[in-house]
Amino acid sequence: MALADRTGGGDGNGRAGGGGGRVGKPPPGALTAGASLYALLPLRLFLGVTFVYAGLDKLTDSAFLTGDGPGSLTEVLNAVRQTAGAEWMVDLALKNPEGFGYAIALGELAVGLGTLAGLWTRLAALGGALISLSLWLTMSWSADPYYYGNDLPYLMAWTPLLLAGAPLLSLDAVLAERRRRGNGNEPGDRNGNWPGNG
Repeated sequence: MALADRTGGGDGNGRAGGGGGRVGKPPPGALTAGASLYALLPLRLFLGVTFVYAGLDKLTDSAFLTGDGPGSLTEVLNAVRQTAGAEWMVDLALKNPEGFGYAIALGELAVGLGTLAGLWTRLAALGGALISLSLWLTMSWSADPYYYGNDLPYLMAWTPLLLAGAPLLSLDAVLAERRRRGNGNEPGDRNGNWPGNG
């Protein structure tokens, strides 16, 4: 592909100029394609901020991480034990509620930071999905109708990031570009095409 094609100044056959006044005009569908590249960014920001906040909220709540008493995780687990979809998970958490509370809080914090930075995004999304799944099976299982519970929508919201990762504005994208350059490929996609030139 010639430089003129990459800069939008060619006619698609490697010839500069031409195009009958269409120089600089994006190809049909380029704006839609460009917008679709950023489609997951709002979801990534929302989930990242929410999970960082949830993790910090738990870590800074002195009552939540205590072994027992009002507002503690033990109190919450005892309250949902009989209605949980996975009662065995509640029993497991009740064996060491403080450790379980720290694990959930630190997991949420790690997932949120990884998602915001776009670092190992698919792994962060998997962690977020597993946390949401465990909370749905324990804390919000009894919500009736099911869509009143908030953990199931979070579980579904992690799925696009699990499938697509964070292709833009992420450390994953920076690392992928460095790997491509290290392999001798020029910037752009795996075929050396620049965005918008199909």
